[in-house]
Amino acid sequence: MQKQKLRFFGDTMGLAPFPLRFQQAMKAIRGEEDVPRAQWGLSSLSQLFPTVSRKLWRGKPYLKNKVLISNLFNHTQTPVEEGWSVKKTQALDFRGRQLTYNSHNGTDFAIPIGSMVCTAAPGKVVAVLSQFNRGGLKIFIDHGEGLMTCYAHLAKNVVQVGDEVKRGEAIAISGYSGLDAAVTFPFGVPHVHFNVWLNGEPVDPFAHGEHTSLWMAGALPAPATGTGTDYAPSVYNEENLQRAIAHCKTHSVRKQLMQHEALELRAAHTIIEMNYYPTRFATRMHLYDKTYPRTPRLDLPFSVNEFQEVVFLDDVLPRLMRKN
Repeated sequence: MQKQKLRFFGDTMGLAPFPLRFQQAMKAIRGEEDVPRAQWGLSSLSQLFPTVSRKLWRGKPYLKNKVLISNLFNHTQTPVEEGWSVKKTQALDFRGRQLTYNSHNGTDFAIPIGSMVCTAAPGKVVAVLSQFNRGGLKIFIDHGEGLMTCYAHLAKNVVQVGDEVKRGEAIAISGYSGLDAAVTFPFGVPHVHFNVWLNGEPVDPFAHGEHTSLWMAGALPAPATGTGTDYAPSVYNEENLQRAIAHCKTHSVRKQLMQHEALELRAAHTIIEMNYYPTRFATRMHLYDKTYPRTPRLDLPFSVNEFQEVVFLDDVLPRLMRKN
């Protein structure tokens, strides 16, 4: 893919148009209809790593050919009624460590600004959203059989809703768009927040307990080396979908969801809304035709020409500090 020029404030940080982004930021700070305000505190400062961030902001890798995992899925989530929390008071990642924070429900891949972001599996783009208060610019891809992925904090998308994408195909240019970056710049670590939803629920793609790894490469993700197209659209339960929308407490959101005429888009946007704003729904519904098992289907969502492996931030920093 040809290198694209990014506007620092408009694309990389996602601040344009500023009046809209300011309005969206206030939703996180003050809360909004049926959504409590975000939570933060002194423990949130543990997310700041200036030695890492200054290189990534300049478009330089922290470690050559390596993706740095700066946060993992938290297995002790705080109640959704308390609001999205970036505090680090009850954190537990799949390794039994604390490379995560209270409400973190994905995997943060710290990479240089301007890197290519690729789809983790074949699928179809079902949404492209820009919400400054919740992850900036995001792309959502349906991979069939109840599996959906989301790529957040992007600078620029190169695919549109309805596009079918092959395994490892470029979908966006990385940035650090969203409120996170605006609040923590320049000490916050630029990253792609990667969500995996199976059967409509957020899941940890790493193997944990008795759960199978969702990574094609095994225990740790690796970039795709092929361009497979083995994809069939997800099948939804239309009756459950109608009930889920009816149970949405926010009238304006119910209206928006019903405006999607295509069943797959209406279902995808309902799943997105239930995961980003769970307090808006009185009851959580299963929207697929059946419950699908965990199977290895995902690759590291970056190009093999730029990155070869992942490393964990809490493994890397102590070692480098000892060397210095």
